Amino acid sequence: MRTTLSNDSLTPEAAKAISSYHSGIVSEVADAVEKNKVVVVGMVANPFVKRARKALEASNVPFKYIEVGSYVSKWKERLAIKLWSGWPTYPQVFVNGKLVGGAVDLEKFIQNGQMA
Repeated sequence: MRTTLSNDSLTPEAAKAISSYHSGIVSEVADAVEKNKVVVVGMVANPFVKRARKALEASNVPFKYIEVGSYVSKWKERLAIKLWSGWPTYPQVFVNGKLVGGAVDLEKFIQNGQMA
């Protein structure tokens, strides 16, 4: 498990700022993960996002795709999602409510028959 600051190490003001940081997009992603079997969170022009989507399409796996900006736009929203999930890169792929990882992790997940 990754180490994060405990709530005891936060002032009330810092805790509020953390919990509200781009909470709209975080709620959107969390809601999608809860309601869909497979969710891919990505961004424009990222080749690994395209790779993950192609792997799912080739396996005939339906998925919900949430696109959050490009390399120069909506980076703060993507940062909030990274802080929420703990995953440092895009795409972020969720299956049955659990974070699988990125494109390479998804390909391994599919190859190992874990998508069923």
